[in-house]
Amino acid sequence: MSTDQSFADHVLDQVAGAGPVSVRKMFGEYALYCDGKVVALICDNQVYLKPLPEVLAMVDAPVFGPPYPGAKPHLVLTDALDDADLMARLVRTAAAVLPAPKPKKAKAAKKL
Repeated sequence: MSTDQSFADHVLDQVAGAGPVSVRKMFGEYALYCDGKVVALICDNQVYLKPLPEVLAMVDAPVFGPPYPGAKPHLVLTDALDDADLMARLVRTAAAVLPAPKPKKAKAAKKL
């Protein structure tokens, strides 16, 4: 089952307080970006946040699960979805801790 666009929009609304956030469709699911960094995945209408120590310290009873088969376990944010303030703080914290994405290399010109 893939994620509904309306669910991804709802998650985006809930984390709007984290700053510059966006979602991007990838392989039928979504990646949640904050400050240009992937901080969470939205798969099967669930939010999977990267399990960083700083983020885990903010959650009382963390629940883990893989966002897709073969993936490492992530923090599942089922209970936090209705708390926009908590969601924004979790996303902001993850974005602050994660390193900046590596710059993409320029494509080489094709030789004829």
